[in-house]
Amino acid sequence: MKSHAHQIKSLLITIACKSADGLLLPFHALEIISGKDTCGGTHSSGANWVSGCRFPTLFLLAGLITTFASAQTVVKIDVAKPGMQVSSQLYGLMTEEINYSYDGGIYAELIRNRIFKDDEKRPVNWSVVQEANGTASISLDQHQPIENTVLTTSLRLDGNHASEGHRVGIANEGYWGIPVKPNTTYHATFYAKTAGAGGVPLTVSIESNDGKTVYATSQDAKINGHWQKYAITLTTGKNVTPSTAAKFVIATENPGTVWFNLVSLFPPTFNNRANGNRIDLMQKLVEMKPSFLRLPGGNYLEGDTVATRYQWKQTLGPLEQRPGHPGTWRYRSSDGMGLLEFMQWCEDMKAEPVLAVFAGYALKKETIAAGPKLQPFVDEALDEIEYVTGDTNTTWGAQRAKDGHPKPFKLTYVEIGNEDGFDTGKTYDGRFTQFYDAIKAKYPHLKLISTVNGKDPLGQRQHLTSRIPDVVDEHYYYGALEMMNDASRYDTYSRTAPKIFIGEWAAREGAPTTNLISALADAAWMTGMERNADIIVMSCYAPLFVNVNPGGMQWKSNLIGYDALTSYGSPSYYAQKMFSEYLGNISLAVQTENISTQAWQPKAKKDQTLPPPKQVPTLFFSATKADKNGDIYLKVVNAISTAQAVKVELNGTKNVAPEGKAITLSSAKPDDTNSITEPTKIVPVIRKATGLGSQFSYTFAPYSVTVLVISTR
Repeated sequence: MKSHAHQIKSLLITIACKSADGLLLPFHALEIISGKDTCGGTHSSGANWVSGCRFPTLFLLAGLITTFASAQTVVKIDVAKPGMQVSSQLYGLMTEEINYSYDGGIYAELIRNRIFKDDEKRPVNWSVVQEANGTASISLDQHQPIENTVLTTSLRLDGNHASEGHRVGIANEGYWGIPVKPNTTYHATFYAKTAGAGGVPLTVSIESNDGKTVYATSQDAKINGHWQKYAITLTTGKNVTPSTAAKFVIATENPGTVWFNLVSLFPPTFNNRANGNRIDLMQKLVEMKPSFLRLPGGNYLEGDTVATRYQWKQTLGPLEQRPGHPGTWRYRSSDGMGLLEFMQWCEDMKAEPVLAVFAGYALKKETIAAGPKLQPFVDEALDEIEYVTGDTNTTWGAQRAKDGHPKPFKLTYVEIGNEDGFDTGKTYDGRFTQFYDAIKAKYPHLKLISTVNGKDPLGQRQHLTSRIPDVVDEHYYYGALEMMNDASRYDTYSRTAPKIFIGEWAAREGAPTTNLISALADAAWMTGMERNADIIVMSCYAPLFVNVNPGGMQWKSNLIGYDALTSYGSPSYYAQKMFSEYLGNISLAVQTENISTQAWQPKAKKDQTLPPPKQVPTLFFSATKADKNGDIYLKVVNAISTAQAVKVELNGTKNVAPEGKAITLSSAKPDDTNSITEPTKIVPVIRKATGLGSQFSYTFAPYSVTVLVISTR
């Protein structure tokens, strides 16, 4: 760009400043190049605007530089030189109970507050059914527990005024609606008892919210004066119109008092697993081809307090034995998604678990220091590893077999805690050491991940633990331009320190799921991962899921959105999918020339003046090669509104097929996105790529992520 600076500067300075009714140039576009505020305007923190200026710095400056730069962009890929081995676990998934990701999300249970413990005083998410002058009331009852279970709170229906034609009952609308689909079989179970002599008939149904349409019904249940579990099958007809405006109802026309507990309703599940996962969400994950699943989550692992942490032993066995616990995002977890269900989730995706164990630190700064008080939690982690990997002749391996899965699961990585750098007591060194020594002594083959590491300004990492971890976990959340600016972060990292697991990361623009500019930033970041494959062994985006209904989102900018009926992938989802699907086992050396830049304005820190803008590349590259078939996957991100022509040079090979394919994700505007109503507005398009060779030119579409598949055999 040096050779064009004078030309651009001269042109810009000749452009006249106009009034607020006319065209004005952004302050920073001129300031960067001429060194002066040519418009004489003002700007405020967080916005790159001159008073009266109409165009954001990002797009105008990018357009100017791209327009007037005459030298062609060149990317040189060294095919002959030995490259870096790419980890087979580079791309995986991170999961956490946030945004109703489990309950109301991937866990297929449709009943909300099924054991009536979401609120201590009210039967939230439940309503009373009263029809044709049949009057009734519902309330929580702590005096009718089911013996030998954790089901201590029941729902009491007082319906003494029920009679033939005057129905009363209870209704649950699920997680923003019960999803109704045609030709679908639902399995309902519940506990019930009556105060009467017995034989009280109950009708179980799925019906419209106004009660006028019954989609499926059964009248088989007749309850008695003692607790009993009932199982009902409900099947919808072929002419049912898909809808979420439905509820689940248990009702009677017989007067009396009835108690209920553990009311459950499951639709068909992925691989027909009992207590299983939602089919459409699982299918989207399987199509991403993840190599691992980081579980049970970040904050969800820690809990607000030690008492409310994820206690894996309380998530085992039948649902009757799972009390659930308060979550960290203002709603209660049913623990239907237990440790075994997590493992089966991995199994269904053909992915490994990355098991995070509680390490003595909770979110509200409650910390258990290393020593005797921490030892029970170390023992708990050892038991958990044994449950996952132990033979059936071990205590917890036998328990896993009893729970229905005799075969051990494969486990390579164990993470000690989550984001323990927030521990103001700085006790992680001692805690990590105690866990490290105990786990390595019993399971020396396991690789242990630290959640704390240090970096100096140049990115040269320092050990902050007495035991050197196998891997360190780093988390990054940025705006889109900041994420692009940081795509070269790992280029200067030490090559002698522990390997890196980017356990949470995302460009955070767009809600409830990300938009196109976030997807471009995410893809730019991933090119940095692939170029630094010698030190980055794993990565996973976060958060994974969001329920898009009002009240369902606690964290904006997520990967996959859904309501009770349908789901969709964000543009970032498709970028992730493209990078995972087209990944070679060798990262090739890439050199670039003449890449244009665009301006990014960092935010000022508290009580500081606005820092000077930074210049961010408009193109990002990585290249990997698959030894098994000789294909080269050239990944290119064009982050601006104009197409960019790039000359590609494949050095070290002449055996390049003239025809390949291009997979492109793009749209007209950076804030374009997908949604429940437009689920496929932005999806990858596969086209034939022609004119390829050891040297060729290719024009990359505006606002695009492209994978060029180039055959060298």
